[in-house]
Amino acid sequence: ATMLSAAGYRSGAAGALRRGRPRLGRTPLQGQGGGRHLSTTDKLVTATDTSCDEDNNKNEIPTENTNNYATPPLSPTTSDYVTAALDLSKARLSALVVVTTGAGFLTAGGPLSYATLAAATAGTALCSSSASTLNQIFEVDRDKRMKRTRNRPLVRGIVTPQTATALAATTGISGGSILALGTDPVTAALGVGNIALYAGLYTYLKPRSEINTWVGAVVGAVPPVMGWTAATGGSLFDLEAALLGSTLFLWQFPHFFALSWMHRTDYARGGFQMVPVNDIDTNGDRTAALINRYTWYMSTIPIASSVLGATSSMFAVEGIVLNAYALYVAKRFDKERSNSNARKVFLTSLWYLPCLMTLFILHSRRWRNTIEEDEQTELEDNDVVAILRRRLSQIRNAGRELCLHEILAIAEADENDQSDAKSKEEKCPVVLGKSKVTEVGAATVVAVTAEGMQRGTK
Repeated sequence: ATMLSAAGYRSGAAGALRRGRPRLGRTPLQGQGGGRHLSTTDKLVTATDTSCDEDNNKNEIPTENTNNYATPPLSPTTSDYVTAALDLSKARLSALVVVTTGAGFLTAGGPLSYATLAAATAGTALCSSSASTLNQIFEVDRDKRMKRTRNRPLVRGIVTPQTATALAATTGISGGSILALGTDPVTAALGVGNIALYAGLYTYLKPRSEINTWVGAVVGAVPPVMGWTAATGGSLFDLEAALLGSTLFLWQFPHFFALSWMHRTDYARGGFQMVPVNDIDTNGDRTAALINRYTWYMSTIPIASSVLGATSSMFAVEGIVLNAYALYVAKRFDKERSNSNARKVFLTSLWYLPCLMTLFILHSRRWRNTIEEDEQTELEDNDVVAILRRRLSQIRNAGRELCLHEILAIAEADENDQSDAKSKEEKCPVVLGKSKVTEVGAATVVAVTAEGMQRGTK
């Protein structure tokens, strides 16, 4: 009966094609005629699959393939292979990695080496490509089960595992070599180590433990640190490197938890241990709590960087606006755990990160301290970095005109009395608060030291 049914399908499909109409086949999970019978588990998954309905409908691929993924083209073209290489490399993810690496490099200020910047970004992108390709090689069987990954090149058979392995080895070796030759040993070690962390520990933990998300956040936090170390010759333990890494680490939790909540049923099909997958029975209580918690943690970065002197005080003020909206959408998801609210959290994270990184660079103390130096010679006047610094200075000055404390305080100062202007500037609540924190900290250190000396004399 199965053979006759299959023969009838092929005959009907051929007739439909001759008449100019494609015949749409049913996938196994679409049921009703043909294919295997649904098990109890399949029926439960199909009946309860309400996560990200719009995406699921959009991604449905009509096919007679019993593995529920698209059939590979009969003869792949060069364009198919190029697209496959980009998909294996996860080109959009690699682009994000390049942007964060470049942001980390630019945060260090000048002098800027264009060759080093090119080596840092290209090497990081190639390392990211290698890690992503290895990840798909290891997860091809799980990718077959998921709607959002069933069109990947290895699943469809456009490329073989051997070809994908060759691509991963080529990009990994070339990426590590470019970083080693074009930057410094620390940056090269971070790049190669991140391949191992992503393709090794992170991929291994995904079907075994929820902690995989925290390991993945470490992977995402490394690229901006690589940019910083490349620009500074390997200074791994600078304050700015810690702030950049912390920003990317904390940002990934609301970003990924929102994404995995929308696709929670799909991740369950793949057998991945994600918090939203294991959080369905409690209606997303843990997911919502984690999104809120890490959004609050993330909101402290602008304040911390301003208090610690890495950026100007205006970064803290502007960060309040960004983080207020991020907290608002996180709170909405907490009140109503719908896919729509999860999508708002996810989309907010997409524009939040570039905005925050841009403001970090804009208010970086290192950029501000070198603006005057770039205006000294004619050569520097024509330099791209010098032009960028002067543009940043113009943006800061424009922003000061909109600052409330500037309007109310400094505008009242006598332009010829610099001391009076300085006293007015100190009325800024952020500057005043930072100075008070410094005073309290210094007083505490003095008090503790004095007490220790008294005990020592006794």
